[in-house]
Amino acid sequence: MTLTIHSAPGSSGYLDMYPERRMSYFGNPYILGLTLTAGIGGLLFGYDTGVISGALLYIKDDFQIVKQSRVGVASVTAPVYIAEASPSEVRGGLVSTNVLMITGGQFLSYLVNSAFTQVPGTWRWMLGVSGVPAVVQFGLMLFMPESPRWLYMKNRKEEAIQVLSKMYDISRLEDEINHLSAAEEEEKLQKDTISYLDVFKSKEMRLAFFAGAGLQAFQQFTGINTVMYYSPTIVQMAGFHSNQLALLLSLIVAGMNAAGTVVGIYFIDHCGRKKLALSSLCGVIVSLIILSVSFLKQSDVTSDGGLYGWLAVLGLALYIAFFAPGMGPVPWTVNSEIYPQQYRGICGGMSGTVNWVSNLIVAQTFLSIAEAAGTGVTFLILAGIAVLAVVFVIVFVPETQGLTFLEVEQIWKERAWGSSRDGDNMEGLLEQGSRS
Repeated sequence: MTLTIHSAPGSSGYLDMYPERRMSYFGNPYILGLTLTAGIGGLLFGYDTGVISGALLYIKDDFQIVKQSRVGVASVTAPVYIAEASPSEVRGGLVSTNVLMITGGQFLSYLVNSAFTQVPGTWRWMLGVSGVPAVVQFGLMLFMPESPRWLYMKNRKEEAIQVLSKMYDISRLEDEINHLSAAEEEEKLQKDTISYLDVFKSKEMRLAFFAGAGLQAFQQFTGINTVMYYSPTIVQMAGFHSNQLALLLSLIVAGMNAAGTVVGIYFIDHCGRKKLALSSLCGVIVSLIILSVSFLKQSDVTSDGGLYGWLAVLGLALYIAFFAPGMGPVPWTVNSEIYPQQYRGICGGMSGTVNWVSNLIVAQTFLSIAEAAGTGVTFLILAGIAVLAVVFVIVFVPETQGLTFLEVEQIWKERAWGSSRDGDNMEGLLEQGSRS
């Protein structure tokens, strides 16, 4: 097969030049099937994070030590796999589908929590159901291919082309192979083995990891998993003391989380990652202020919550409505596409670790800080962190909407070294790619 590069991988107008090659979200059932299968891991992740919020209400009844303590404790591989198997123009939406599976899993967990509230062994059933999606995914994963990009870089080119041929027609297939060939040539210039220290030795990688890990940290420090873990507890703090009512109100919140993610799937490839994150954070700030005011003004509420109790529930719902379309999927999407092939696994894992460590810190400290400083002040602190997140996104996070992996790499090289050096480097890559 003779391969010709139709446009420079570093040019952002490739799909504008060939609009007939642009793929829609539902354009290829094979890609969507791979996405949904990988996303079952997200469903399980979401179920696990959501089910504990309801289980905690009943675990406390069985274990006195839990009642007296402050409890809180597959997220990386699936987004990277989906990103590497996705066309650049719908990559954000497909990666965000994994986030939809997470939020859908959380919604499912609240349904299960509500269903088992009157069943003996309540929290045991809530936790035990999580084994079902794990078994389903294990079976389906046996029939899934490796990502074509990984196969190509491992010199299993025929297998890679076979997978790509199921995703693209012949005209687009040649372009995608050219992109992989150019990426392979660049990787040959790099060391074969990448260590954690190598991430920090390279200026462009430091910039990329700082942006990716920073997004993951701000996702957690603006309070999302605190809301999901403790939403029934927050509802009870607002004055709704019935376990069943708290779970019902939290089910509505979880449903809004899943619905908001669907909105994000559409907008992330139409509005871009950066704009979506910024608009999301602005709404989060307003919502957290509403939550803060409702708790600061609250005093001696009645059992049905009173005016400020309902205001707290409104703030909780608005928080989810703004967070879910933007800061839910954007950090995972950006981290799946901003790193070069040889760094993608290690940086994705490191940024995922930042997410989980941040999650652990917030989950472990939320109730303690709320008890010491007051719930209203705690939400005000989260609002302040969200303001810092806005500044961070504006300054450090680039727009990656519709860009190929090589184009994204060029962004970091330009930020690190300037455009003149990159021009020479890209010209060399193009020559190598055309010779292949």
